[in-house]
Amino acid sequence: MTKGLSTHVLDLTHGIPAANLKIELWKLNQSGNEKEHVQTVLTNEQGRVETNLLSKFESGTYELLFYVGDYFKEKGIQLKEPLFLNQVPLRFGICKESGHYHVPLLISPWGYQTYRGS
Repeated sequence: MTKGLSTHVLDLTHGIPAANLKIELWKLNQSGNEKEHVQTVLTNEQGRVETNLLSKFESGTYELLFYVGDYFKEKGIQLKEPLFLNQVPLRFGICKESGHYHVPLLISPWGYQTYRGS
């Protein structure tokens, strides 16, 4: 597999891929107190991002920000404000400049799970 960063999102509440979910990718500086926006994407019908999220693959700390609150509102789920989960940030490190990093997210309005996939 080519080097890069990918993600996909599964909606555990409905048992389907989370289509049209907004995701932002950020790169953190070495101190971790500043972030640089890399790109914003939407998931496809399979809950996946169709392109490599990193055009320049390098070691560092990154953050994927998943807009799960907006997604569940669009699905018509009645949720009380403030939402328990609105935006889910996943901060992770890439420690080598070769290989592939896959960061899946399993979501519901009340919880989430992630892991390093392949």
